[in-house]
Amino acid sequence: MKTSRLTEIDLLRFVTALAIVIYHYSFRGYAADGLSVMPYPALANVAKYAIYSPELFFMISGFVTLMTIQSRTLRDFVVSRAVRLYPAFWVCCTLTFVAIVAIGEPRFSATVGQYLVNMTLMSGYVDVAPIDGVYWYLFVELRFYALVAVVILFRKTHLAEQLLALWLVASIVLVVVPTDHLFLNVLRDLLVVSHSTFFIAGALLYLVWSKGISDARASALLLSWGLALYQCIKNLPEFEQHYSTDMNDVVVGAIVTGYYLVMVLISLKATSFLGNRRWTTIGAVSYPLYLLHANIGFMVFNVAYPELNAHVLLWGTVLAMITACFIIHYTVEDTLSVPLKTAINRSLDAVQRLTARVNGSSGASGK
Repeated sequence: MKTSRLTEIDLLRFVTALAIVIYHYSFRGYAADGLSVMPYPALANVAKYAIYSPELFFMISGFVTLMTIQSRTLRDFVVSRAVRLYPAFWVCCTLTFVAIVAIGEPRFSATVGQYLVNMTLMSGYVDVAPIDGVYWYLFVELRFYALVAVVILFRKTHLAEQLLALWLVASIVLVVVPTDHLFLNVLRDLLVVSHSTFFIAGALLYLVWSKGISDARASALLLSWGLALYQCIKNLPEFEQHYSTDMNDVVVGAIVTGYYLVMVLISLKATSFLGNRRWTTIGAVSYPLYLLHANIGFMVFNVAYPELNAHVLLWGTVLAMITACFIIHYTVEDTLSVPLKTAINRSLDAVQRLTARVNGSSGASGK
């Protein structure tokens, strides 16, 4: 089984996260919803196409998740995801909440109750507004993890290729069939149909990387690519209307195709010359960078613009965010990951022992 780390994926993560930062700072914040008072026309017409950057994150997630669940138990998977997601999220959510309280008004506001629910990472499922809009990505990712957990629970990871094919076919049917029926809508949510093709493509490409290309895998990837193009281009009118901008279908298609081509090259081991152990750290920094940058950056712009030059303000904020996220990674993620993993495992062991005692007592009393 091949499990060697592909450090070029870490580099790709960071580049993708940086693209999202530039998208938010130079286009998204000013274009709609009154988030930022600072325009940045020098980059806006290019940066707006980074709206599709999270899709590349989903592809990477599909690839890496299938790589890491081999021979893992459900408990291993859940603990590893909790340790990966929560420490940085707790810090970034707290910093965002503090910033909102300090300098957010009148454009941003949050209550203590809202903050506490957000800290559970479950706000997206209990109809509580997120402290920062970028958390939508985590809610999608968690739904993907739930599907993976079901596969692990029923010990079907060895059927990954067949399950991915079924998921892809179901996604195509649910996208093509326009029926707005409650059952179908629930099924679309459960199967993460809005983004499933990217998770599927990433997982298929892990199979290509680990087992080689085959006609079945190539065919599934082509279908996935076609679905990705269809969904992204289909959603353009809504995006254009909301942000009062025009998007080029050909450019969007080229970007989505580029994601597939890059990941195909990685899966075919054609990018190993880019590998470098230093990319591991910047790959890890991409997660807190994604979580931290958006609303805090907008609030900084709202306070400092136009007194400060827009170029200085934007690029200075980007640099400050990257620096802060390196600090978060080294002081929080590196420091807390092992103790948190140990604490979770000890708690689960204690629950397991207690359950065994209760079941033993019940069995004895029934004799």
